[in-house]
Amino acid sequence: MAKEDFVNVGLAPETLRKTSLNELAKGDFVNAERAVKPSARMCVSGWGGHFVQGHVDGTGEIVSMEGEGDSLWIKVKTCKEILSFIVPKGFIAVDGTSLTVCYVFDDEDYFDFMLVEYTQQKVVVARMEVGMKVNLEDDVLGKYVERLLSSGFVESIKSRAL
Repeated sequence: MAKEDFVNVGLAPETLRKTSLNELAKGDFVNAERAVKPSARMCVSGWGGHFVQGHVDGTGEIVSMEGEGDSLWIKVKTCKEILSFIVPKGFIAVDGTSLTVCYVFDDEDYFDFMLVEYTQQKVVVARMEVGMKVNLEDDVLGKYVERLLSSGFVESIKSRAL
C-alpha cells in the first residue's frame, strides 16, 4: 500500500475505555467517516440515517450472523444501559455506521439488525465474525429525552402551566 493509503490518529484514554479499538491488530478494518453537517438532508432517494456523533457509548458482542436470502441478520449482546436506548425500528450506530434496529430482546440483552447486500459490501461489521466486539452509539435523541425526563423538566413545565 502507498503512504497515502494510511492515516495516523491519536486515541484518548476515554476512547480506549469505551471502544474496542484497543483490540485492533495491524491490517484490521475500521470505518472512518466524516461527520454529517446539520444542514444535510438525512434522506436522499429513499436512503435514511441519523446523526452519528462518533461518541461511543460502549461495546457489544456479535452473537450470531445468519443469512436470509442476500441479506444478513446480525444479533448483538450488550449491557442494559446501552440497550435501554435501543428501540425496534430505531437507530443505532455500529462501528460508526447508522443502522436500523429490527428487534430488541430486553430479557436477553440482545438487539438485531439486518444488512442488505449493498450495505454488506460497504461496512466493516459485515466482515466480522461471531464473538467479535463492536462499538455502539445510541441515538442521541433518546439520550436527550431521557435526560429531560429524569431532570424534572417536564414536572417544572406542568407546574407553571397550572
